[in-house]
Amino acid sequence: MKPFVTHTGIAAPLLRRNIDTDAIIPSREMKRVSKRGLGEGLFAGWRYTLPGGRELNPAFVLNQPDYAGTSILVALDNFGCGSSREHAVWALAEYGIRAVVASGFGAIFHTNCIRNGILPVRLDEASIAALAEKVQQDPQKNQVTIDLQTCLVQCGDLLWPFSLDESARYLLLNGLDPIALTLQQRRAIDVFEQVRRKEHTWAYAPMEDCVEGVWS
Repeated sequence: MKPFVTHTGIAAPLLRRNIDTDAIIPSREMKRVSKRGLGEGLFAGWRYTLPGGRELNPAFVLNQPDYAGTSILVALDNFGCGSSREHAVWALAEYGIRAVVASGFGAIFHTNCIRNGILPVRLDEASIAALAEKVQQDPQKNQVTIDLQTCLVQCGDLLWPFSLDESARYLLLNGLDPIALTLQQRRAIDVFEQVRRKEHTWAYAPMEDCVEGVWS
């Protein structure tokens, strides 16, 4: 997972409340058995003119030339609510979104962001409004910088502090998902396995030693 230390990018305002995971990626777009290709279905109900189609809707913010290359989303309360589908975060990540700045998040979505290298930044609504206004003046020029080391969001001469649980911050700064975090203890895990094999040999006996459910 790519570490998140500091990121500067174009921010697109999606100033709506309760943007749920079905809006982020509709269920009809979840036809793949891998994470690849999901970015095409991101906000499919808003990006495209017809369900299942690929004709771009020019009114949608991500389709507008000023927001080409967006890597930060700015939204209101309860972003990522609804279904717990992790596909929503996978679609955001493949599209190129590195951070979502909102006044609130769905709890499971927030956790899924951390586990997939996307930074969820919570600011109050007054700050969100000020950030969106600044960005909209000139999205390409007024890019947003988010520094996870100092926990600051900056756009031009405007600056906002934010907080994040220290364990989540550690994972993002070091590019670790829960599996990678566990594997940092690989040596201790190997020692435990070796000791357990010696103390519980029956649990590691070959299947051919088992006859009708009884170990020989």
